[in-house]
Amino acid sequence: MKVLLINGSPNEDRCTYTALAEAARSLEAEGVETEIAWIGRDPLRGCIGCGGCSKLGNNRCIFDDDVVNRLLEKAERADGYLVGTPVFYAGANGALLAVLDRMLYAGGALMQFKPAAGIASARRAGTTPAIDQINKYFQINKMPVVSSTYWPMVHGQSAEQVLQDEEGLQTMRMLGKNMAWMLRCIEADREAGGDHPQMEAKIATNFIRPTA
Repeated sequence: MKVLLINGSPNEDRCTYTALAEAARSLEAEGVETEIAWIGRDPLRGCIGCGGCSKLGNNRCIFDDDVVNRLLEKAERADGYLVGTPVFYAGANGALLAVLDRMLYAGGALMQFKPAAGIASARRAGTTPAIDQINKYFQINKMPVVSSTYWPMVHGQSAEQVLQDEEGLQTMRMLGKNMAWMLRCIEADREAGGDHPQMEAKIATNFIRPTA
């Protein structure tokens, strides 16, 4: 079993990384392999809704000049996901949202039914809307959202300060433990011959009448 942890901060090894690393250590202690992948600082385009990924049919974005397809390659090999963000204006980092827009639009099929959770790092406030913003990507893609003993957030203006947030770090550890437990449950069900729920044919309505 493997969990991909995505660091959605423009800073590679500061507060968001510190939170993800604490969760990763907890997962590793439970026997789950982890990988922390950083979105980097290079320019990222947002999804333009061109539908080119559907035409390609390979679960990759048509634009191949940034980190998105590299992350999709990692996501395909993972069994679960933790996605971390710093808080910008009471929400997630815009670059991370661009990544998630394109990952889920182009490669959502690779991630369906795999457990995931968003986490947030902030000096003070805005964490819960940022977490909710990330979790919405999972909820629309049939992915179980993993919980912890509190909303998965840490506080601090530096990695050193985050390490002083004992409750936040405990929340990260319990998030890792809960993720490992859920992965084991899914694996046990699969070994017993079970499978994820079979989806009905999608019904798409436009407020009042079905869409064409």
